[in-house]
Amino acid sequence: MVTAAGVQDRDGAFRLLSLLRERFSTIVLTWADGGYAGRLLTWAAKALRLTVTIVKRSDDTKGFAVLPRRWVVERTLGWLTRNRRLVRDYERRADTHEAMTTIAMIILMSRRLAKPSIP
Repeated sequence: MVTAAGVQDRDGAFRLLSLLRERFSTIVLTWADGGYAGRLLTWAAKALRLTVTIVKRSDDTKGFAVLPRRWVVERTLGWLTRNRRLVRDYERRADTHEAMTTIAMIILMSRRLAKPSIP
C-alpha cells in the first residue's frame, strides 16, 4: 500500500492491517518497526485479533547489529529497486507508484515461477 507523503506511516498502518485482515483472514502475526509501537498494537489485538510484534534494536547494543526479521524488508526493498522506475520517486500520484510496485513484484514472481528447476 502506498500512501500520500502527508500520511504518517503509523496512521497508514491502521488501514493496511484492516486490508490485510480482509484479504488474508488466516494471518495471526505481523512484525513492525519500533516506530509503530503504541496504540496500534492494542487496536490490532482487540479489533482484528492480530498480534503485532515490534522488532527493535536493544538500547545496550553498540555498532551494527542484525535485527530479527528486518532482513526480509531489506531484501524486498532490494528486489524492488532493481526496477529502474522504482529507484527514484518519479511518480506524482500514490496510486501510480503502487501500480509500479505491484508490476515489479509480478515480474519478479513470474520470473521465479518460469525458471526451470535444476535436478
